[in-house]
Amino acid sequence: MFPEIEPSERGFLNVDESNQIYWEICGNPQGKPVVVLHGGPGSGCTMWHRRLFDPDFYHIVLFDQRNCGRSLPHASDMDTGLDENMTQNLVADVEKLRQYMAIDRWLVFGGSWGSTLALAYAERHPDRVIEMVLFGITTGRHTEIDWLFRGGADRFFPAQWERLCNALPMSERNGDIVEAYYRRLNDINLSVRQKAASDWCLWESATIDWPPVETLSKRFENPRFALAFARIVTHYMRHNLWLDDGILLHNINALYGIPGILVNGRFDFQSPIGNAWELHRAWPQSKLVIVDNAGHAATDSALIDATNIFKK
Repeated sequence: MFPEIEPSERGFLNVDESNQIYWEICGNPQGKPVVVLHGGPGSGCTMWHRRLFDPDFYHIVLFDQRNCGRSLPHASDMDTGLDENMTQNLVADVEKLRQYMAIDRWLVFGGSWGSTLALAYAERHPDRVIEMVLFGITTGRHTEIDWLFRGGADRFFPAQWERLCNALPMSERNGDIVEAYYRRLNDINLSVRQKAASDWCLWESATIDWPPVETLSKRFENPRFALAFARIVTHYMRHNLWLDDGILLHNINALYGIPGILVNGRFDFQSPIGNAWELHRAWPQSKLVIVDNAGHAATDSALIDATNIFKK
């Protein structure tokens, strides 16, 4: 990976009357602009994202999406309502950030949920996108949501899925798991919320790589992070991302002429390679890179290879 770097600038952008998103700039201020769309939704941008780009070439813009990371207000606080946190508003936030940065066009980089958000943004503002690099591909179809959160991936992770279900009261185990966890993550009792977040994040931790792990990923050890993450994820999934089923693939012609690189691990059970394959077939200007023996995050080297291609 490229060396660790610190932001040259950072701050907050008011995107509406109640939300401020945290942003930071790294790399070459005169370089090719790239915006990083993190996953989750609710993961926040990290040092790892900064190191995927040549800092001598790229002008790297990172930000935390609404109510997560360093953005305010934070979803771990039950006083924070999520009604205005939806896909269409995040697309608008990306465009407001571009205008605030006085950037004409940029490369759009997104992983996991960030790949869905990147597609939604690019189809809404294709004239502002130079190229795209996406990994852990999801396209917002309802079957993709159901696969991971309503049964599908449980065929490969039966013990972990059973643990997720059995953590609920008996009366809620046979209903919609997303809805049941959403209710518990918004319970008035903090201990109920925190336990639900831990149980939810155990499932997320187990399915990110192969073979599955039985412990929380390091990022979920912070209860504030885990609660905000789980609360935002269930908020989005219960609304099917506020996207009509299949709409991003249906509107893919909006990306005609925009080059893209799609990177997917062959053993990505959160975002099976079939998603990337179908997107690639519908988008002629895209190149599909399948990384053998890799899970949801693909590999650092494959992502760096992708960002280096667009240095030419």
